[in-house]
Amino acid sequence: MGKALDGVRILDFTHVQSGPTCTQLLAWFGADVIKVERAGAGDITREQLRDIPDVDSLYFTMLNHNKRSVTIDTKHPEGKQVLEALIQKCDVLVENFAPGALDRMGFTWERIQELNPRMIVASVKGFGPGPYEDCKVYENVAQCAGGAASTTGFDDGPPVVTGAQIGDSGTGLHLALGIVTALYQRTQTGRGQRVLAAMQDGVLNLCRVKLRDQQRLERTGVMKEYPQYPNGKFGEAVPRAGNASGGGQPGWILKCKGWETDPNAYIYFITQAPVWARICNVIGKEEWATDPDYATPAARLPRLKDIFAEIERWTMTKTKFEAMQILNKYDIPCGPILSMKEIAEEPSLRKTGTIVEVDHPTRGKYLTVGNPIKLSDSPTEVTRSPLLGEHTDEVMAELGYSPEQISALRTAGAI
Repeated sequence: MGKALDGVRILDFTHVQSGPTCTQLLAWFGADVIKVERAGAGDITREQLRDIPDVDSLYFTMLNHNKRSVTIDTKHPEGKQVLEALIQKCDVLVENFAPGALDRMGFTWERIQELNPRMIVASVKGFGPGPYEDCKVYENVAQCAGGAASTTGFDDGPPVVTGAQIGDSGTGLHLALGIVTALYQRTQTGRGQRVLAAMQDGVLNLCRVKLRDQQRLERTGVMKEYPQYPNGKFGEAVPRAGNASGGGQPGWILKCKGWETDPNAYIYFITQAPVWARICNVIGKEEWATDPDYATPAARLPRLKDIFAEIERWTMTKTKFEAMQILNKYDIPCGPILSMKEIAEEPSLRKTGTIVEVDHPTRGKYLTVGNPIKLSDSPTEVTRSPLLGEHTDEVMAELGYSPEQISALRTAGAI
């Protein structure tokens, strides 16, 4: 059986992280992704954060699997002709240039439509239309402008960005969905369209529960599931909530055995209402199950700090894995704080293809994330990232160029 996106050809003008995340996902689903790069340099991440001299960095390799690389000088007249031929042959053009860069290259939406009316042009930008639309944006800027940083961290500390790349990779995932949706609509209309994913918008979408809380705070002046309740103060904006769960079931990160020397000897523990009696039994506080001060969720809210302190006295006698084993027997929701080392060594993640070992001709073997989305009829095979310009001749031949023409274009510096 073929891949889900067999027959879809993507012209990939993306670089760094947000765009390559999107196009890599499409490549994993079977699209033919042709990555256009500058001759001699390529995507800037090829050389960023290198751990082996003169070898493509892990930053690049882990974002550009299953793609083909061509080099084109888009400023060269003959290079532009090659790009025009590619636009005519491809289904989707994906770019995350600075605002207006594609227009300055001579490839406005109108020009692209002239070349290929079925072409979908998908863009990642920092901001949508508005006061900041011309601003350059990076991961942490998007997290700050999208509401994540102001609501992350502890109330007595500064805003904090998260290690999860919700600005770059998160927006790339949003854009991939937009592209697939536009491809589906094209089967009915026959027309291409523009797809925009702004990083601020993507972060905000992932922070929607905080927008929910902002409206609740404006209406009630207090949010009882936040650690500031009942003794702290609430201002006009949603505060930082520490490790509170953000939902209707209170949760917190608690120390486990070995926390003094292991920075990740912790567990996330949720005091879910239906299993409250089981929690009480496990931690040796059976009387709490019927005590009016603890028996109901409403009664527990003003006492959450004391409750979690008591639970922590129990978790500190167990490793995080021992605690998980015990708590899972009673269906008490919890999760270990796993380090990147523990995740990299977890056999089950290798078995499901969530973590994959890839062999690279100059780097050798390395670990990377696999496709997080599993299709039963279209399993993903992760192949290595391309060397710079590795497929230029191959793609040019597919466009109808002869070996002599390809050699002439290379001599002229167009490819």
